[in-house]
Amino acid sequence: MTDFNEKRPRKSTAFATIDFEREGRQTGHIHIPHSPHDDAWGAVRIPIAVIKNGNGPTVLLTGGNHGDEHEGPIVLGELFRELKPEDISGRVIIVPALNLPAVQAAHRTSPVDGLNLNRTYPGDPAGTISQQISAFVCDRLYPIADAFIDLHSGGSSLDILPSAIVEPTKDPEHLKRNIEAVLAFDAPLTVVISNLGEERTSTAAAVHAGLTTVGTEMAGAGTVSLEALSIARRGVHNVLHHLGVIAGEPNKAQEERNVLEIPGERGYVFAPEAGVFEPFHANGTWVKKNQAAGRIHFVDNPTRTPLDLAYGQDGILYGRRHPGRVNPGNCCLVVAAPYQKDLI
Repeated sequence: MTDFNEKRPRKSTAFATIDFEREGRQTGHIHIPHSPHDDAWGAVRIPIAVIKNGNGPTVLLTGGNHGDEHEGPIVLGELFRELKPEDISGRVIIVPALNLPAVQAAHRTSPVDGLNLNRTYPGDPAGTISQQISAFVCDRLYPIADAFIDLHSGGSSLDILPSAIVEPTKDPEHLKRNIEAVLAFDAPLTVVISNLGEERTSTAAAVHAGLTTVGTEMAGAGTVSLEALSIARRGVHNVLHHLGVIAGEPNKAQEERNVLEIPGERGYVFAPEAGVFEPFHANGTWVKKNQAAGRIHFVDNPTRTPLDLAYGQDGILYGRRHPGRVNPGNCCLVVAAPYQKDLI
């Protein structure tokens, strides 16, 4: 794996049509060369905006890492159109549809190379489209940024309680920065998610690069949640206020800090066999370890008794699978437990 902090930049044929150092407002594209059957010298053109005004931090905002997560592209598309240089101090870089081929197809993975962009970091500038996109982010955008906001939702396979996400790190000072920024987002829930130690995600890579990092999970089920849109709109502006890019104070809506974490593998309920999954509880329900969580029905074999599944952890039901049909290894349910460490 390529070192995120390597001194010598990796050779790349990708480029942006804007000048990241120029004052004012610019819109353009990131060009990722792409040579399919019908376009010998073509490119995937990913929209990007850069708004710069004097001194201050640089904040990178991305949506559409997964193409079936719609709240992020909507909220950042609004910011893309509306934010002006006189509104800020510093620099804001907005990429509303980072994984453009997947966004256009409304798929979690890229229809071009079949990869999950959020499992390709730090990417490969000589690799497939997804690998080139993550390489451009790691090699060109992270090094000029101070903070990173990455808007996700549950996509078409999961319905998740709207929440802001802390990417953990072993550096106490960095963790403090992340937690403070995520709390400033002011979502109804704050959840610490390590993705079972996965290091190939955008937020893990951003933390590795030293950036103050804020993630989200804004509902899901492949639709657009009005509640999640409202939370995300307010949350993005709150973090920009918190970082000093926009003047004024964050707009707080939550009276209490509800901080949870997914406690490793115990927090997940996976399907052991193929069938149709029936959940027993709604998101937000407090559940207990070993409590019946749901069952898998074998609808092609009505003589067979359904298979019961159980929770592996006390906590709040944080996410549920959206499609009824499951195959072995599909994530059916996610439980989040109270965060056991000091916040700051």
